[in-house]
Amino acid sequence: MKNMQTLTVGLGERSYPIHIGSGLLTRAELLQKAVPRKRVAIVSNTTVAPLYMEKLQHTLQSIGVVSVTIILPDGEEYKNSDTLNLIYDALLTHRCERTTPLIALGGGVVGDMTGYAAATYLRGVPFIQIPTTLLAQVDSSVGGKTGINHPLGKNMIGAFYQPQLVLADTDTLDTLPDKELAAGLAEVIKYGLIRDLPFLEWLEQNIDKLLARDTVALQYAIARSCQNKAEVVEADERESGERALLNLGHTFGHAIESGMGYGNWLHGEGVAAGTVMAADLSQRLGWIGAQDVARIRGLFERARLPVVAPDLGAEKYLDLMGLDKKVEGGKIRFVLLKQLGRAVVYGDANPELLRQTLAACCK
Repeated sequence: MKNMQTLTVGLGERSYPIHIGSGLLTRAELLQKAVPRKRVAIVSNTTVAPLYMEKLQHTLQSIGVVSVTIILPDGEEYKNSDTLNLIYDALLTHRCERTTPLIALGGGVVGDMTGYAAATYLRGVPFIQIPTTLLAQVDSSVGGKTGINHPLGKNMIGAFYQPQLVLADTDTLDTLPDKELAAGLAEVIKYGLIRDLPFLEWLEQNIDKLLARDTVALQYAIARSCQNKAEVVEADERESGERALLNLGHTFGHAIESGMGYGNWLHGEGVAAGTVMAADLSQRLGWIGAQDVARIRGLFERARLPVVAPDLGAEKYLDLMGLDKKVEGGKIRFVLLKQLGRAVVYGDANPELLRQTLAACCK
């Protein structure tokens, strides 16, 4: 049997396993417990379905499970209520019941939308995450954040709804475009910056191996990222405190994504440029040094990610960041770095320093 690691997200009776390894899409026994009835609905998209749908269906058939398939258009620009209704339409047309699990087969957009459909269809049906991108395997598939975008803001409509199981088959990364692989590394680097300095140092030594898709290095990075995510989610499932730290770079990054039009910048690209902006602001507050900012920028550059944000104009950035989920009492709250490996949520950013960061980091 090929090497597989299993982690657990410990949430009492809602705890669930994360299986990480090669060849997992063909292992029916991993899915069996989460598929008690003989029917599932698989949600995928036009890019991933031709690659992996048949393999998953074949695996399910081997344990007597038939599947309804729902194929969505591919892209962040489709993560909206219109596309969500395509899922509901199919579930209703096929008379899917409360015991019919939804399986998300795809990247973060498919996972977020399938999870939100599962949370709301018949007021809650089981769901399973089978993430096929690095970004989804290390971040969005774990922790139960589900939702859709609104024209005025990213992920503003959603629910906390945990999966029954996460199955991260590293073989699916073989078909991932280089640009998408790099985008996933932004979220991997984030874990090192916010809470795991030894992992950050490991990444600095192994980033080239990850870009070259070294299977041992990838599996290690995915497992270490998921372990970090699981620990944070266990401590703060609904983001009332520590979980907000997972949003390092995201306040700036989401503004870039929505300001440029969904789909023009990949989520991980926005996070990378946004993290450099957060590091710049942290330096202006006197928390980290210029050499730390250079180190962060250098790692993102080596990961082939953008480190300069698009120039939307300071007013546009401030307006978009004012629509962020972390805004509290009308104040934009940023995740910033007290030091490498230690992040804090900060709601008292001096407007002048913030404008200096926007001026310095945009082109």
